[in-house]
Amino acid sequence: MALWMEAGSEPKTESEIADIQAISALKHSTALELKEKGNEYVKMGKKHYSDAIECYTRAINQEALNAREAIKLCPTNVKAMYRAAKASLSLNLLVEAKSFCENGLEQNPDNEELKRLAKQINLVKMELDKREAEVSKAVSEAKDLLSAIEDRGLKMGKPMFGELVGLRKPVLDKNKILHWPALLLYAEAGSGVPLSKKKILHYLLDGTLGASVESVDEEKEAIESNGSGKGSSKWVKVNEKRMLSDVLKEPDFIISGIPVFYVVSKRSSFYKEFKAGKWSLPS
Repeated sequence: MALWMEAGSEPKTESEIADIQAISALKHSTALELKEKGNEYVKMGKKHYSDAIECYTRAINQEALNAREAIKLCPTNVKAMYRAAKASLSLNLLVEAKSFCENGLEQNPDNEELKRLAKQINLVKMELDKREAEVSKAVSEAKDLLSAIEDRGLKMGKPMFGELVGLRKPVLDKNKILHWPALLLYAEAGSGVPLSKKKILHYLLDGTLGASVESVDEEKEAIESNGSGKGSSKWVKVNEKRMLSDVLKEPDFIISGIPVFYVVSKRSSFYKEFKAGKWSLPS
């Protein structure tokens, strides 16, 4: 008896039916063996997790195939429909899973297992739709943000100071106004952990004064640490009274994720060391 049957060649005699049942049992055994092999890979550690997943997926695929063939042999086989729906759900084939459930409930409307599985499929579908909507929204917002940055002629570089900045990033509001979080660093405080205690992280609205931070007095100069000129890195002195939006548009100004400014007082004994480069960036 051939493993794959053409349409119209379904078993009719007792002998043929017995052959098909034997083949189905063999396939089920193969699925169980794949599952056990997957369990063995899991016990072998994380390095073999990908092998385990492959075995589990092959086992589920085999179970789904078995169930589909059983349904072909007997279109009213509710148990086969349940198995097919469950296997399809495991493979995230939600349309197929829902279809098998609906067909099974048509044959047996009171089947509690199918009812529970149908609810589970609907919940998974709702969660998937929600996740897809969130991803779509995030992608759309990211595209709008990128477009706003390009329209303003701003240059973006590699993000820096991830430990201090965290997940903060520029935000484009519904009025197309770009809001920037700005990181102000006091180099005199040192580097690493001590510096993080002295940091000031303040949201500056696009178009507001760059000096609108209470901790920065008129005797201090804000210096941006990630400027560049003709491919080489250099310090760029920033006038405190300029608009942030104007500062960011400077041709030699590259934004390292978000605007980063070093604030140093001319009255400080550290000022000369800072200008001479006798200090290190925070790690």
